[in-house]
Amino acid sequence: MKVPTFLDYILLTFLAIIWASAFFNIKIATYSFGPVTIAFLRVFFGAIPVLLICFYKKIKIEAFSKDWHWFAMIGFINLVAPFFLIAYGVKSVQSNLAAILMSTTPLSSTVLGHFYLKNEKFNFIKTIGILIGFSGIIFLFSDNLLIDENNFLSALLILLGSTCYVIGGVLTLKISKKKNENVTGSILIWAIIILLPILIFTENPLEISPRLDSTISVIYLGFVSTGIAWLLRFKILVKNGLIFQSQVSYLIPIFGTILSYIFLKELITLKVLISLIAVSLGIYIVRRSDYKKIT
Repeated sequence: MKVPTFLDYILLTFLAIIWASAFFNIKIATYSFGPVTIAFLRVFFGAIPVLLICFYKKIKIEAFSKDWHWFAMIGFINLVAPFFLIAYGVKSVQSNLAAILMSTTPLSSTVLGHFYLKNEKFNFIKTIGILIGFSGIIFLFSDNLLIDENNFLSALLILLGSTCYVIGGVLTLKISKKKNENVTGSILIWAIIILLPILIFTENPLEISPRLDSTISVIYLGFVSTGIAWLLRFKILVKNGLIFQSQVSYLIPIFGTILSYIFLKELITLKVLISLIAVSLGIYIVRRSDYKKIT
């Protein structure tokens, strides 16, 4: 088993910061743009670095091959739906809550994997980790200072967005033999195709006069948090494997909470801190169980 170097941990931390920074940037983007526009611009700008890398490496894009229906389905479930749901939800809740809610993805994937993947069954340690993690989320919903009847649905939609990532990940296994850059480029293309007509008929972005900070944030979300982050993820994944790369999951809510306070001065209550600790601990326990299983 390969032992990660100090540089590997630096890259993993950098990836966590990039993905965590997406949440406060989504919040800033909502000041000027609607959720469909944010989702479209994310996939549009995110596709640029990925497709450029594919062109440079001479990797064939198979978006319109015989497997186009898989790319289209994954593009909708793994990009269109969660990008829209998160942007819609963050408009009404603090971005640090979104970071914590979205961090449930590894826990949800463990639950889904138990039922749909032969080698991902529950064990005692995993069950404890899942219970601790989801208890943190339930506890977070009891924070009446941040989640009330006015934004309760928005918080649930963000959780639904995290579930979409999990389902999309399971579907991606159907085309797992293809190059990661090809898969990402293809699903980004289909996400653009799906979102463009919806955008034109629902939000008409040509009539928007966006603020400068919102414009910068939405471009950052596309180029950096979507495009460059996925390419960095592939680099870490190829060099160090899935278990090492998956450790980014319990760093994201921590950095997301810190960055939201630094840039937006968002409120951090005691319940937020307790929920953050519970979710991070739950993810850590689940990941350690996976790690022990392969060593």
